[in-house]
Amino acid sequence: MLTNYNKIAHRKKILTVFFACTAMMVVLLFRLIYLMVWRSDYYSERATELHERERSIKAARGRILDRNGTVLADNKTVCTVSVIHNQIEDEDEVVRVLSEELGLSEDYVRTRTEKYSSMERIKSNVDKETGDRIREYDLPGVKVDEDYKRYYPYDELASKVLGFTGSDNQGIIGLEVIYEDYLAGEPGTILTVTDAKGIEVDSAGERRIEPVAGSDLYISIDRNIQEYSTQLALKAMEEKQADSVSIIVMNPQNGEILAMVNVPEFNLNDPYVLNIEGEEELGSEEKQDALNTMWRNGCINDTYEPGSIFKIITAAAALEEGVVTKESTFNCPGYIVVDDRRIRCHKTVGHGSQTFVQATENSCNPAFVQIGLRLGVDNYYKYFEQFGLKTKTGIDLPGEAGTIMHNKEDMGNVELATVSFGQSFQITPIQLITTVSSIINGGNRITPHFAMYTADAAGTELHKFSYPVTTGIVSEETSATMREILELVVSEGSGKNGAVEGFRIGGKTATSQTLPRQNGVYISAFLGFAPADDPQVIAIAIINHPQGTYYGSQIAAPIVRQLFENILPYLGIMSYNQ
Repeated sequence: MLTNYNKIAHRKKILTVFFACTAMMVVLLFRLIYLMVWRSDYYSERATELHERERSIKAARGRILDRNGTVLADNKTVCTVSVIHNQIEDEDEVVRVLSEELGLSEDYVRTRTEKYSSMERIKSNVDKETGDRIREYDLPGVKVDEDYKRYYPYDELASKVLGFTGSDNQGIIGLEVIYEDYLAGEPGTILTVTDAKGIEVDSAGERRIEPVAGSDLYISIDRNIQEYSTQLALKAMEEKQADSVSIIVMNPQNGEILAMVNVPEFNLNDPYVLNIEGEEELGSEEKQDALNTMWRNGCINDTYEPGSIFKIITAAAALEEGVVTKESTFNCPGYIVVDDRRIRCHKTVGHGSQTFVQATENSCNPAFVQIGLRLGVDNYYKYFEQFGLKTKTGIDLPGEAGTIMHNKEDMGNVELATVSFGQSFQITPIQLITTVSSIINGGNRITPHFAMYTADAAGTELHKFSYPVTTGIVSEETSATMREILELVVSEGSGKNGAVEGFRIGGKTATSQTLPRQNGVYISAFLGFAPADDPQVIAIAIINHPQGTYYGSQIAAPIVRQLFENILPYLGIMSYNQ
């Protein structure tokens, strides 16, 4: 009886195991059918991916062109040479050829050919002729892919505006980095199929996803004006043995910048070459600091005491507030005492009695101290903000510095007095020329800029850039009065060296001393615009630390005069004799 029971129990166990195995087989069968039928595309794709090797194809970077279509930044075809270890058949031959053609040591090349990686780059930015020669060897495992290198046809021209790209063709400084999204384009890929050992399957061929080229960027710079401005700046720097010279040329009606010069510039095609004595001895941090200084755009990155050009802002605020008229009179004995400070005039014997207009023509410090005190701290700060001086200009370049001004609560009579004629605070050249533009153009605070529009390779416009304008920072009446007074400064006053025969020129000179005052280091400047009654172009020239004569009226005003003599006819601005 016990034996039959054991037999039955044993049969049940067998049946249980049988049905369990059958169920598992059925489940596995259905799973296999599901994977082979319904999921076949997915797993075929995954299998392909495992055997596909991917190589990137760089997109052609968009060009940068001036307002007339002259190419300022272009692309040069180069090659990237790489190796795939598993595909190399004769390592010694590969090492020999690549070391000879690329000018590299055999040890360097061999180290990379022996790496078990999907692809090892040997050298990039190889000239196309060398790349083509390497292709002709037809070495298995050696890949030569065409690439692009940024090329600047005019070397140093507008270097601190255009900027440059790195080895990966991405923007580093200047417009190249600000408009990276428009210029970069979209890279493509080359896909090749390999077997389990990583050897390419010839019969499978290759698939390509073509790159999309970046958009061309048209900017407001005029190459001819930029080149001539650079020549004038270099000449002034050499003659005055100055540390640097900056020139900005702009349309005061819309903020389009026609030229921005900062000499010494640097070669955009060799942006990491300092060309200074003892460069080889510099440490990595010291060299990087020197490079950053070389790349620095003084027109927007650096602040300075603007000197008497800032009297334009003080005068406009005083007229707008009604604390002066053109007929208001001031007496200048050669100095003025404010609290415990004696502030002298550049004319030590004084100007005597003079009107507001004459005081501006004479660039008289004591008169402008009186004007500043009439305005008072509250009003001065009100107009400082109204004119946009408390905010940055918004120029489309990286690293713009802000104005450095006394806190309102710390500003007493002495601080107000010195600020009124452009000392004891700091401003950028771009902020100064932008604010003056807004005062003389009818009262519209414009945004200085370079980018005008992007386009495809055929020149078809893709995107037009627009910039904010704040209206009514001064009245039309105040703006007209300031144009009239500043024209007299050039025709009758301290700015005579900025006059251009046959043209109505307005402007203002400036000579400021850097801190500490006793160091004898000066900054000379002149700001001019034309035509004085309807400004279409405005320019500022700034000479840092000139040797010998340092007055802005004598060394900076002639720069703008020569500039206008050449570019006014070029821009189609007619003289009053025509």
